[in-house]
Amino acid sequence: MDILHLIDRLEELFNESRAIPFTHNVIVDEDRMLDLIDQMRVAIPDEVKKAQQVTSQRDRILAQAQEEANRTLALAREKSDQMVERDAIVQSAQARAEQSVAQIRSEAEQSRRDADQYVVDTLTGLELELERIINQVRNGILALQDTDKPEQAE
Repeated sequence: MDILHLIDRLEELFNESRAIPFTHNVIVDEDRMLDLIDQMRVAIPDEVKKAQQVTSQRDRILAQAQEEANRTLALAREKSDQMVERDAIVQSAQARAEQSVAQIRSEAEQSRRDADQYVVDTLTGLELELERIINQVRNGILALQDTDKPEQAE
């Protein structure tokens, strides 16, 4: 029998009891009272056993939940470590890529400067050669003009 039901019956017995005037005492049916007490003695161990079972079941569920939480936490830490490791690898790769791009840009800039200098040197050399040829052509023209002048004077 349910202990709460027995407590309700005990309260009912108390409420049905006759009050002794000018006191806080009541007259209770002894047989009914003792019968309820006996029933409570029988019911309480069952209720305690049920409570202990509920408590042990609760403890078992809590232990399982804690174990599951620990497993989940371990998996999360492992995943986090993997992500950090991947992030470190990605950062390292990005740093190397940026370094390579910077080096390639620097080399390209140097190549452009070298090519520009080569073109300037070549054009300067060509200019000097053309000036030398122009001077030869002018000298040739002057020489021919000088040779034509004496014949005209004669």
